[in-house]
Amino acid sequence: MAVSSLKRYYWYILAALVLLVLMVVGPLVFTFLSTRGNRYDLGRTSVSNVPYHKVVIVFGAGIQDNGQPTPYLRNRIETAVALYKAKRVSSLLLSADNSSKGYNEPKAMQAYAKKLGVPDKDMVLDYAGFNTYDTCYRARAVFGVKDATLVSQGYHLPRAMTTCASLGVKNTGVIAVHPARDYTVAYIIREFLSTDKMVFQQIFKPQPTVLGKSQ
Repeated sequence: MAVSSLKRYYWYILAALVLLVLMVVGPLVFTFLSTRGNRYDLGRTSVSNVPYHKVVIVFGAGIQDNGQPTPYLRNRIETAVALYKAKRVSSLLLSADNSSKGYNEPKAMQAYAKKLGVPDKDMVLDYAGFNTYDTCYRARAVFGVKDATLVSQGYHLPRAMTTCASLGVKNTGVIAVHPARDYTVAYIIREFLSTDKMVFQQIFKPQPTVLGKSQ
């Protein structure tokens, strides 16, 4: 192979690698930067500075074998309850997985929020929030939510905010920081892949796993 052809070959490989990196990293960077001015960290600012929305959407994060919320999910609920008690929201939309009879994440979320002082009348349960896209889609289409506060950990919140906004739910984000390290390698890799998937969801807007009737 001639030297000039070999150089051209290497340039093609380099260009392909750069394009691949941009495709993978670009959406994650975009979601982070585009939502930066609308995310609040209660560890750095007072809860009174968070804009009021009638509804706070709490995304599921798993339950343990004993049926109790995981530490990540507990922190999300605690953050939502702090907003509720500060009158920055009036109701909680608890959206998570209830795909089998023995796994009822929304009910576990409701029980924990009730233990923290939120009455049942101010909580709405979404039993088909199987993922971020489903939760945002159903919030607008099924529950009629047009604007909301979103609560999740910092690694997930930008994607949640971007997804909900693309589906017609204007939002403010509040970070629920877990006591352990928030940005683990596994979560970062998952967000890379999930954020790239989000791009296709925004383009094609498929229906969620379960839609149901509007309320």
